[in-house]
Amino acid sequence: MAALDLGTNNCRLLVARPEGRGFRVIDAFSRIVRLGQGLGRSGELAEDAIERTLEALAVCAAKMRRRQVTRFRAVATEACRSAGNGAAFLARVAAETGLALQVITAEEEAALALAGCRPLLDPSVPGALVFDIGGGSTEIAWQWSGPEGGRTVAAVSMPIGVVTLAERYGGDRFSEADYEGMVGEVAGRLLAFEDRHGIAAAAAEGRVQMIGTSGTVTTLAGVRLDLRRYNRDRVDGLYLDIEDTRAIGRRLAGMDFDGRAAHPCIGRDRADLVVAGCAILEAICRAWPVPRLRVADRGVREGILLGLLARNG
Repeated sequence: MAALDLGTNNCRLLVARPEGRGFRVIDAFSRIVRLGQGLGRSGELAEDAIERTLEALAVCAAKMRRRQVTRFRAVATEACRSAGNGAAFLARVAAETGLALQVITAEEEAALALAGCRPLLDPSVPGALVFDIGGGSTEIAWQWSGPEGGRTVAAVSMPIGVVTLAERYGGDRFSEADYEGMVGEVAGRLLAFEDRHGIAAAAAEGRVQMIGTSGTVTTLAGVRLDLRRYNRDRVDGLYLDIEDTRAIGRRLAGMDFDGRAAHPCIGRDRADLVVAGCAILEAICRAWPVPRLRVADRGVREGILLGLLARNG
């Protein structure tokens, strides 16, 4: 079985076999395609971005054929939700690759990320906040487990991601004012969700755990560990101290593009986006102060695979 997640910035595929009550990954693919490049200004998917994405999707389709995949789900997120030519793009994908992409709602995207990260949750902590910083949007899922087994789940999506912020504020060296501007823009959008659920009070009492699933947090984990090459086994499940993580974000904002690109866990593909991700992360941590964050190199694709398993018994 396979799960394909086409985001604003990345195209990701997992191929897995059912094993016990879960699954074992046997193949994977990830490529930065920047499908949403320039979308915030034009409202349309650009032709060069479409071509890059079609090339990546063709690789995914070939992998699934080679692995003899019989069950799969392919989803598209914010870029295809908001682009004026999104439907035409999906029709072209089907015609050229044979893949039928389903545009999912922001709420389902958040729910899938939560499901994919659930194995990392500490069952002794009643509140769980899972966020996914994407290229064109940021999803936040909130789960509260009551003392008698009841569970409340809520989600919110902001149409702000690393691509949209970086395109507005620049991608080279960021001034203190620009960085605070990005943090403030995101923080304002979190107020209504906080008012509805009162997460900050629970966080202050130590009853909230936080998990981040995105390229931003996995990149920050690689920087924090000073890895010479990204290593999922060392990153997935790692705990990051919030104050240390904020300091890394500020340090990266003060560097120029080439300085950030020189780090092996950032590279040139992410050097103009990682600071925007750090600003989104800082806004989330200011709104809901927890002492540490758990890093998840998993999310929507794993949630899709678990859903495929559930539907097939």
